[in-house]
Amino acid sequence: MYGIPARIAATLLSSALALPASAQQGAGDINANGQLVLAARAGVVPRVAALLAAGAQVNSRDRNGDTPLNMAAARGNIELVDVLLRAGADVQQANLSGVTPLMAAAYAGNAQIVRKLLAAGARTDAVDRVKKDASVYAAGQGCTACLEELLGAGQPVNARHANELTLLMWAAGYGHEAVARLLIARGADRALRDDRGKTAADIARERDFGPLAQLLQP
Repeated sequence: MYGIPARIAATLLSSALALPASAQQGAGDINANGQLVLAARAGVVPRVAALLAAGAQVNSRDRNGDTPLNMAAARGNIELVDVLLRAGADVQQANLSGVTPLMAAAYAGNAQIVRKLLAAGARTDAVDRVKKDASVYAAGQGCTACLEELLGAGQPVNARHANELTLLMWAAGYGHEAVARLLIARGADRALRDDRGKTAADIARERDFGPLAQLLQP
């Protein structure tokens, strides 16, 4: 497939690192916005809430461009997501790699956060630097519940992504049969071909996912 899982993981995990002891000790020398970013990265919800109440900017960013909401979504921290959304966090704000909170939640496989972000107005058509949207992340990770939320929000099941790949092709490439069955039930076209002329069944067959290839046969 065209994705690079290691690169994606590095992008998302960079914002999920635990707060080091040295940073905790020097927190008093950092302004409120910097402290907010550190607290969000560590997932310390009471500290985040206190800093926001004291005037810290909810959309503050770290050197990777991640906001507290992006960090919370990547780590599946539902409580922190709720606090940030109530404080008016920008659900569209992407990091320097173009990853939005919705993409981060889909990659993390957290359908509950995906649902909350969609309810807050997150766009399903935003793409990152490698032209992936949240639905591609969900399909590649095998998160059927995430895809159900995204499709329910209007994401087209047969949308063409980079290299003319469909969501069904992404599911095929990673061997996610449950995702493939969901997409087929929602009207996914098994006859579509990517820019190499390959169908989802072809992709599954190349990856030695024999039973899935049979399911995907046009």
